[in-house]
Amino acid sequence: MQNIRIQGPRTAAFLLSVGNAGISMDTITLAAGAALLPGQLLAQNSKTKQYDKYDPASADYKKAVAVLYAPQPERLQPESVAAVTRLAEVHGGQLLGLDDAARASLAGQFIIVR
Repeated sequence: MQNIRIQGPRTAAFLLSVGNAGISMDTITLAAGAALLPGQLLAQNSKTKQYDKYDPASADYKKAVAVLYAPQPERLQPESVAAVTRLAEVHGGQLLGLDDAARASLAGQFIIVR
């Protein structure tokens, strides 16, 4: 019998194009919390300046402003991670949490969803 493994999303698989010289990427502070996959939409908490999973129903994380670059395990404390924050084209089918409001919000960051 064959062992079949299902691979999750790969690091940066959602990226179609980015700006020159790393201008599309930033190191951000990801809040403590559950594990996240690459392509997860992120929102920034205006009080703590930390990022976490975009959630339109949340008061603190309701505006998508970045996309997580690589998978992140569960975090017990905030950690520095890489994220796409501007000037990029991304594959909408590989983004986690994408809705119409997030699409419009990302466009404001010059992150174009194709």
